[in-house]
Amino acid sequence: MEIVRKLPIEKADPGQDPKDLVRRYLSSEAAGPWLLVVDNADDEELLLGPSHGGGGINSHIPISDLGLVLLTTRSRKVAVSFAGGDIINLDSMGQAEATDLLKKQLAPGNIPSGESAELLKELAYLPLAITQATSYINTNQISITKYLTLLRSTEQGAVNLLSGEFHDHTRYAGSQNAVATTWLVSFEQIRKSDPNAAELLSFLSCIEPKGIPQSILPKLEPEQMTRAVGTLCGYAFLTQRGDADVFDMHSLVHLATLVWTKRERLNTVAVTKAVGHLSKIFPNNKWENRDLWREFLPHAFKLLRHSTQEEPDSRDKFRLFIMVGTCLRVDGRMKESLQYLEEGNRFAVMHLSDSDPSRLASQHALALAYKSNGQVKEAVALLEQVVAIEAKILAETHPDRLASQHALASAYESNGQVKEAVALLEQVVAIEAKILTETHPNRLTSQHALASAYESNGQVKEAVALLEQVVAIKAKILTETHPNRLTSQHALASAYESNGQVKEAVALLEQVVAIRAKILAETHPSRLASQYVLAVCYYKSGQVERGIELMRTVVTFMSTTFAENHSSRLGSEGWLAHMLRERGGES
Repeated sequence: MEIVRKLPIEKADPGQDPKDLVRRYLSSEAAGPWLLVVDNADDEELLLGPSHGGGGINSHIPISDLGLVLLTTRSRKVAVSFAGGDIINLDSMGQAEATDLLKKQLAPGNIPSGESAELLKELAYLPLAITQATSYINTNQISITKYLTLLRSTEQGAVNLLSGEFHDHTRYAGSQNAVATTWLVSFEQIRKSDPNAAELLSFLSCIEPKGIPQSILPKLEPEQMTRAVGTLCGYAFLTQRGDADVFDMHSLVHLATLVWTKRERLNTVAVTKAVGHLSKIFPNNKWENRDLWREFLPHAFKLLRHSTQEEPDSRDKFRLFIMVGTCLRVDGRMKESLQYLEEGNRFAVMHLSDSDPSRLASQHALALAYKSNGQVKEAVALLEQVVAIEAKILAETHPDRLASQHALASAYESNGQVKEAVALLEQVVAIEAKILTETHPNRLTSQHALASAYESNGQVKEAVALLEQVVAIKAKILTETHPNRLTSQHALASAYESNGQVKEAVALLEQVVAIRAKILAETHPSRLASQYVLAVCYYKSGQVERGIELMRTVVTFMSTTFAENHSSRLGSEGWLAHMLRERGGES
């Protein structure tokens, strides 16, 4: 109606639809050249009509060789429906443009500081976010440094900053200026037009916004997934990393999803669904799954932190804690592993019976982490409890019972109870020899453990013979980088050293150390263990300087990885002191 009043349009009938009057006039030659801007056309129903059957604003758009229509939208679907291929993608502002906008909007005297670039990056170079930030800075007379501190302080603090409305005379009267609020409008549009995309958005609010593998997303049919991901990318809420099936979400958008789920009271439901989904798809701790679990871990961390605030204890959460903890243990991240396994075990003790298989499995996993972390007494106590219960409820050939007995025997050996370890492992090996093939991983693992116990018990020749057999079999069935093969080669080298075969020990350990240096972090306990034994073998074979140099490296990394009283750390420090003392010149 406002346009009708401004243009020389004759109204033949007072009851005529003003939209039709505008369309007819601008479609005629009498109108002359014109430009019509249709701004913020994000609502598909409003633009294209109910269920896109027509009758929307699109049906009133004039067509003329003398006129042009410019439509702006956050929705790629709307853009394609309206303009086909005649689309211009607006990229983010560059740093120079964003810096210029920041300078223009800051109050006189508030000079951009050296942290301006950091602030602009945090704000994703978004004009509205920059305008909102400068409004807050000007109103509260604070520095850019102070604003950046507030933005980074807490998640809720950032939400408050991004949700605050402010006056902006350059925008339409009545428009919502807060950047978080403008995104909320888009989220609602997505919820109406593509429920699957809204479900993905709800899930994404619970996990890390960076490095999101498509494989972690809730399952949809291929076409539905393509459409849902396309919708989120179309709104620029997700960006794809080249051709990889990995996506990123800007931290500001991620914060806005949190605002949205909390405002709509979806947050608890979202977290519960996300925990349930991730607990079902999280990979087990088999070495071949390591690339996948390393992709998933940051998202599991974020989700489990959220769940402590939003979701009550559940079986799904318990399962996820245990799976995360066991993968961290295999990766050598012992302190983190214990945190997650202890939290999972806390749930098991509170909610599951003593004989519940899930509770026994969680205690077994926690005991292994205790042993790896040097807390051997705690490992022994927990495993004795597990073995006693399983002896009552499981057959002597049951894999879980045999695995727990094996683990207890290894803990006994670490605790100096070598005779108990030998007796228990001989029992396990004898049973497995009857029910498992000679190449079965469980049988090989038990034989390896028995050989280690033999060596600790002074039965070195028996240890060498058994380990040579295990290593020969594993060389046929496992790749040279498989941790189980490397572990047995390490053990055989250690037995060689105990048997006086130092040259054979050095040759084998150099091979193991070289491979582990390629596949394990420099602080991984297994890598450090092999370097430790190799350093000792260098020293014993007369390569004193090489031994000292390598042992220095081991001591340095063990001091940051293990507690002060960890046996491996104490042993490496003792050996280094011995080497230096024997060489002379250093204390």
